[in-house]
Amino acid sequence: MDEHRSCRASLVYDESLTGYDFGPEHPMNPVRVDLTVDLARHAGVLDTLSVVAAPDATEDDLVTVHDPAMIEAVMRSSRDPALTDLPRGLGGDDNPTFARMHEAARHVVGASVEAARQVCTGQVDHAANIAGGLHHAMPDRVSGFCVYNDVAVAIRWLLEHGAERVAYVDVDVHHGDGVERIFYDDPRVLTISLHETGQMLFPGTGFPAESGGPDAVGTAVNVALPPGTADAGWLRAFHAVVPPLLREFAPDVLVTQQGCDSHRDDPLAHLALSVDGQRASYLALHELAHETAGGKWVALGGGGYAVVDVVPRAWTHLLGVLAGAPLATDVATPEAWREGVLERLGVRAPSRMTDGRSAAYKDWGEGFDPDTWLDRAVQATRDATFPEHGLDPML
Repeated sequence: MDEHRSCRASLVYDESLTGYDFGPEHPMNPVRVDLTVDLARHAGVLDTLSVVAAPDATEDDLVTVHDPAMIEAVMRSSRDPALTDLPRGLGGDDNPTFARMHEAARHVVGASVEAARQVCTGQVDHAANIAGGLHHAMPDRVSGFCVYNDVAVAIRWLLEHGAERVAYVDVDVHHGDGVERIFYDDPRVLTISLHETGQMLFPGTGFPAESGGPDAVGTAVNVALPPGTADAGWLRAFHAVVPPLLREFAPDVLVTQQGCDSHRDDPLAHLALSVDGQRASYLALHELAHETAGGKWVALGGGGYAVVDVVPRAWTHLLGVLAGAPLATDVATPEAWREGVLERLGVRAPSRMTDGRSAAYKDWGEGFDPDTWLDRAVQATRDATFPEHGLDPML
């Protein structure tokens, strides 16, 4: 694997993206995005890519995915957040309303569409919107901290501007249910989600049998991982499923959702990855983008609720990989960044870019053990989807 492939890359970002803010008590605190960009700046990563301001999505962009009645409900609650008995999933602990919510959510969508546009037009090889990745939003309702589904709007934009096949890989700890639902019966879009099993975690879906609609059987791929899965098991599952499917599907563009809530320190889930394991997955996706999609890669954010200890390091590694200049693991985080975190939040930030873990794993080709939950889960996914792509699930 070439960790130092030269790439043209951009980050679509401006400070107003942090206006997507459900309040100080909500797990999805936008400070995580701010801290990431600050760490990337101090670490020199922003010197290796271009930073582009995020435009607003248009109403025409939103209606490619969302019902007009749903958009109107968001707009109405944005004008008056004190409204109660709101429809379309609005309100409550997960999706509380806030002033100008429509404008903030629309801005996130615009950033993802801009990332897609830059890649599609050849302006860059890779583009990222780490404020995006809002993969739970449905056509007719908000869900799981997600108002508008920027991922789906960006994929729809790609399909409407020349891409004939788009592959979507979602590594968030939660099932990418909204994106899957929107493209469930569209054979042009392959959705692959690796997540903690829905037996244990929101949204309670994402099992191997959920494999696509009648016109797109096999294009929805779900790897439902057991709680406690750590680097070696997660990477084993990833490499047993993702590379063969991407090679066979041969997308024009690879879109990924890079939620880092699979980390062992994340408070909302039960997987046990390290920053080192997550970095290894970014390197693998980068290589697969070049191998299978002509280098065209759109990387979006997602979950991640250890807002100081995990998210900034994980996504700074992601941005370095995107630019073809990955950061070394066993290096110190910049002192100026740590001092800024302490001054701003009153907490100590991690001192190193690594968790000190190995990213080694046992390749699936060496055989699988049906007595382990992990291997049974992976084989169930291969059995459900590989034959639809002309692949032997037993090889």
